[in-house]
Amino acid sequence: MSLPESLSARLRARRPARSARGFALITAGLVAAIALSGCSGAVALDPAADATNPSCADVIVRLPDTVGDQPKRETDAQATGAWGDPASILLHCGVASPGPTTLPCDNVNGIDWIRDDSDAPLYRFTTFGRTPAVEVVLDSGAVSSSSTLVDLATAVGSIPQTGQCLNVDDTTGTATPVPIPSDAP
Repeated sequence: MSLPESLSARLRARRPARSARGFALITAGLVAAIALSGCSGAVALDPAADATNPSCADVIVRLPDTVGDQPKRETDAQATGAWGDPASILLHCGVASPGPTTLPCDNVNGIDWIRDDSDAPLYRFTTFGRTPAVEVVLDSGAVSSSSTLVDLATAVGSIPQTGQCLNVDDTTGTATPVPIPSDAP
């Protein structure tokens, strides 16, 4: 056996070891990448009825990476957003625009929100005077509603406002805030 033949034989004999070692390194790299990406999967949500509205796409591309100090999560439904682990803030774009109501209405950074706290500590905020509407559900035990709505104002503000909330006392002398559409008589 000549020297080049023996080298070639030794190299061929070592290839499986190198391949196994390379495979082990690649596998270890993939396992590390999966571990570093976190254990949290996508948040399972259902899309709103009008989630395909182009205005929702404008909202979704403007969603911040952090809301109320909670990191953004991946969702599995169109026109949705989620933050926190476990998710403590959920957003749906494309919900029905609410009409006049006796629920409180809060203006936060130029966005009118109807507040439903009947399921406290879960609070439901729905934009008023914007079509499609955006709904945000948050766990008030985990995040502040005011910081959450401030953080979302830029994204939600991409939908033009067509009406505004007015206090009932502006029209009737009572102190309960009631949203009134801008085109109402």
